[in-house]
Amino acid sequence: MLPFRKILFPADYSDPCRAVVPYVKEMAQHFSASVTLLHANPFAYSGYGDFPVDPLLPEQIQSYEKKRLEAFAAEMFPGQRPELVAESGEAGAVIHKFVQHQGSDLIMMGTHGYGPVRRLLVGSVTAKVLHDVNAAVWTAAGSAAGRAPGLHYKAILCALDESDEAEAVLVAAAAMADSYGARLSIVHVLDMVRPTVNFDFSPGEKEMREDADIKIREMKGKLGIDAPHAVIDATIEEGIQQEAIRRNADLILTGRGLEQGAFSRLWSRLYPIIRESPCPVLSI
Repeated sequence: MLPFRKILFPADYSDPCRAVVPYVKEMAQHFSASVTLLHANPFAYSGYGDFPVDPLLPEQIQSYEKKRLEAFAAEMFPGQRPELVAESGEAGAVIHKFVQHQGSDLIMMGTHGYGPVRRLLVGSVTAKVLHDVNAAVWTAAGSAAGRAPGLHYKAILCALDESDEAEAVLVAAAAMADSYGARLSIVHVLDMVRPTVNFDFSPGEKEMREDADIKIREMKGKLGIDAPHAVIDATIEEGIQQEAIRRNADLILTGRGLEQGAFSRLWSRLYPIIRESPCPVLSI
């Protein structure tokens, strides 16, 4: 995964998009990576019924979008020369196609989960990218996108589950922390479901906590990673949020599942993790 060499930055010119720009520039500079700005124009122009449509209209629209992207790049990346790509189509599909054919090892994007209803969701484009694209995805939602980034990440929290990919995620987190000279910490959230019956489950909970603690210690020993870890019982998103705040983390690194399948608990809760995170989330 590391080092990142090709960063894809989907640009829709929105405020969340603009808030991500400093992070993109920092990441590109840190890894000496190239940056591609990709804008997807979702409007398809064609004849409708008996209404005539200027056959030159699609070409004019494409020319306009390219100039708009050039202006955005000149404003947000002055003195730099990122690659610029303007394509027609739904944004998620355009991003997926670009990664398949052109290649990128990191996608950086904000989300649009704002408002009393939409705050409950991760933006549809972000959700599609997280689900469909195999590249690492850096996302920031809500207040996380509005935080001014430091010159380097100083504290990285690695969120692990019990899946087969946990070891690879920890290796990636350690490499990221080493690259930035950042403090690394680890969290595993049990997220135990308690039946609504009058019964003492504490002995079983203690056993699960101790078992998880032993597994993480063994994993750290096997990989030669020296980092503090915590095993906590909470909902996954709340537990990770609380530990990120406690550790003053400025980046959370977690897995999405090797095939983004239903068997990864972190994958199944990734959207709320991103939504509730006090800092950006890098999912691999």
